[in-house]
Amino acid sequence: MFMQVGFTAVLIVLAMLLLSAFRILREYERGVVFQLGRFWQVKGPGLILLIPVIQQMVRVDLRTVVLDVPPQDVITRDNVSVKVNAVVYFRVLDPQKAIIQVEDFLVATSQLAQTTLRAVLGKHELDELLAEREQLNLDIRQVLDAQTDAWGIKVANVEIKHVDLNESMVRAIARQAEAERERRAKVIHAEGELQASEKLMQAAQMLSKEPGAMQLRYMQTLGTIAGDKSSTIVFPLPVDLLKGLVDKQK
Repeated sequence: MFMQVGFTAVLIVLAMLLLSAFRILREYERGVVFQLGRFWQVKGPGLILLIPVIQQMVRVDLRTVVLDVPPQDVITRDNVSVKVNAVVYFRVLDPQKAIIQVEDFLVATSQLAQTTLRAVLGKHELDELLAEREQLNLDIRQVLDAQTDAWGIKVANVEIKHVDLNESMVRAIARQAEAERERRAKVIHAEGELQASEKLMQAAQMLSKEPGAMQLRYMQTLGTIAGDKSSTIVFPLPVDLLKGLVDKQK
């Protein structure tokens, strides 16, 4: 009786060991297999057969990971304190390195992204941080990609999400923008006055060359102001015309 129970128990244990030897890996998964503690092989996808107790497997997901970098306190090169958060897109290219070279590649990449974000943005001024996000995203991605290459990780993209400023800095930027708009308006007005003066000078030169053109201009001006009946018009008469009338009376 006891022998039968013991035999049944052994069969159950053997069945459990046999079932644990079979693993199924999805298309986007790979298995890093260790044999007696030493790296043996990367397997998958599909059905994987392991030697119970002798071999162990660690699953690695090869899909792109979307990592949200929490807001970081950044002091820019012009000594402005801002809070910046970002999103990092990366994936595992080498499962062996991702498991062996670093304890937890997700945590390691997250911490590295935070320090890199502060280091890269701290080299730039606030205006660059607000206006040149595409270049800053590229700079951060390149630094991250170079440092995570030893872990078998490829950083595909980095996007800065928000740049938060305190209220005093927001007001200062608003005043600066208003002053810039006023400056541009004054420059445009001055340029318009300069162009108008140049045209008037050209017109005066042309009229001075043709006395008859000056008289025509007088007539045009008279026709323009004659529509206002309440206006008193003082129209200059050419001296030559008066001289001709005097000569006729004599």
